[in-house]
Amino acid sequence: MVIENTFGKIKRVDEAMAYIKDKTILMFGGFGGVGTSPLLIDEIIKKDVKELTLIGNDSGFPKVGIGRVICNGQAKKMITTHIGSNPVAGELMTEGKMEIEFSPQGTLAERIRAGGTGLGGVLINVGLGTIIEEGKEIIQVDDKPYLLEKPLRAEVGIVYAKVADTFGNLIYDKTARNFNPLVAKASDVTIVHAEEIVPLGELNPEEIITPGVYVDIIVTGKGGEWKWVWEQEN
Repeated sequence: MVIENTFGKIKRVDEAMAYIKDKTILMFGGFGGVGTSPLLIDEIIKKDVKELTLIGNDSGFPKVGIGRVICNGQAKKMITTHIGSNPVAGELMTEGKMEIEFSPQGTLAERIRAGGTGLGGVLINVGLGTIIEEGKEIIQVDDKPYLLEKPLRAEVGIVYAKVADTFGNLIYDKTARNFNPLVAKASDVTIVHAEEIVPLGELNPEEIITPGVYVDIIVTGKGGEWKWVWEQEN
């Protein structure tokens, strides 16, 4: 089946990687590696970009997900919920080689959501009276104190979807959905690795989770194997 690249969003992976450079603020979908693009992680390692700031749920595992990028020494900072599944991340933090900013999982999700929807922040009561509140503004609402958690955005977001149409409407595979829809909205450039690309109109509108308006680039394939061809209209 020939897929027409009508909207110009379908790119070769090397074209997509042009947006990921040294010192890029990179947001990624995934939960313990599930929902993180293996293709784009391969390409980030291959390109060997340095001093990345990573934003995502966790540090993956040493050989799974974003953990491979961390173990390759490509990150200078990470904003995340935990790093316990990747002992290398803990070693890098202890040695002062990678800065870690922790947020509780719900707080991180809300900060990313706020970044994607243009909110100035979210009010959270988790961490009041602890070291978590150091350096953060406390706001009173109805005589109750809340910490102002600032929104998170990224220069580039990498998203993993089961199916994309040519406009970038996305469907995810079960729990692989996790943070991906939030990442797509909170990134200046959203790069989607789709397992399959179908023509516009093929997806059931009721099943679409991420609208294509949030998607800039679509790639597919595994290790250079491509599942699509496209025609360039003159």
